[in-house]
Amino acid sequence: MKFIIDNWYLLVVALASGSMLLWPSLRSAGAGSLTPNRAVQLINREKAVVIDVCEAEEFAAGHVGGAKNVPLSQLEERLPTLVKNKAVPVVLVCASGARANRAVAVAKKLGYDKAEALAGGLKAWREASLPIEKA
Repeated sequence: MKFIIDNWYLLVVALASGSMLLWPSLRSAGAGSLTPNRAVQLINREKAVVIDVCEAEEFAAGHVGGAKNVPLSQLEERLPTLVKNKAVPVVLVCASGARANRAVAVAKKLGYDKAEALAGGLKAWREASLPIEKA
């Protein structure tokens, strides 16, 4: 006990460094934590539906293979007609991941509990050297 009292600053440094190491994983656990490789597994093994929430021009410039384009502003109206089975995983993609995270909230509100945003968006997909289609 005397060691802890005499060296309290070491305890503080240890706690601070530990929390800094854990912070990124805790922060990413909430939203957009779906990696490109995990997305490919969902697509291949669980027949996940890929929805690109970019605008039509962005979608035409490049998108995940097999993705369906539904701009974020139209997602609430069009998602139920595109994905009738709410038990199927839905992978939401945009250019950087920000719109896809908002789209997850919309999808979950509609009852799609397995909706996930691709972390890093299409940029992360490209960086993982995965195929891109152009319309």
